[in-house]
Amino acid sequence: MDEYVLTLVVRVEKNARPAQTDALETAARAVLAILADDRSTGEGEWAGSMAAWQDNRIRKITKRARGAEWRRVEALPGITITGTGAGAAQPETGDVSPVAEVRVFPPSGVDVVPVELFKLQVSGTDFEDTAELAAPEPGVPVLWVNPDLEMSSGKAMAQCGHAAQLAWWGLSAAARKEWAAADFALAVRTAGRAQWQELLATRLPVVQDAGFTEVAPGSRTVIADHPLLTR
Repeated sequence: MDEYVLTLVVRVEKNARPAQTDALETAARAVLAILADDRSTGEGEWAGSMAAWQDNRIRKITKRARGAEWRRVEALPGITITGTGAGAAQPETGDVSPVAEVRVFPPSGVDVVPVELFKLQVSGTDFEDTAELAAPEPGVPVLWVNPDLEMSSGKAMAQCGHAAQLAWWGLSAAARKEWAAADFALAVRTAGRAQWQELLATRLPVVQDAGFTEVAPGSRTVIADHPLLTR
């Protein structure tokens, strides 16, 4: 069976980098957006590639683009999701900190990725938060990141996308509709070590990485805690 990959592209302008948490949350919401899109289901134009991808390993890759690169990928079929600015402090100058922008594209065979996406760089997607994170709002789904793993921001974005997808698969049609109506609201936080062990003891979806990049095979990277999932 041919292997498919879903590509996420994060906009990283020269002097306008998104905050880490904003990038992770926006990547997860982008994955949910393409899963829910009418073009991805039934007789939709993306349905075939989405089905082939989901029937295999749900491989994702994160790349970066700026300037003309970003304009070129915006012209390709896909969905752009804008973040909320989570984790970004406002500059003292009065300028507004950039919010994350992530564009997600329908899956393609690993050997036939559009040239505009193939040429983009994977490196350079290391972000950081510049503001303290508030506690997630009650009732909002949370993607908990393993506190003992070191991952680049791009890797973590893909892992959060995996976790969001596992949560989506575990929800009823009504729950999916409700989440979509809320613009796929969610939070990403790093779990405390004791909290992580407690989460592992539940039945919540957990991403187990194949270990092709950055982490050891079998590493559990992110746990999806949606209030409508069975714990």
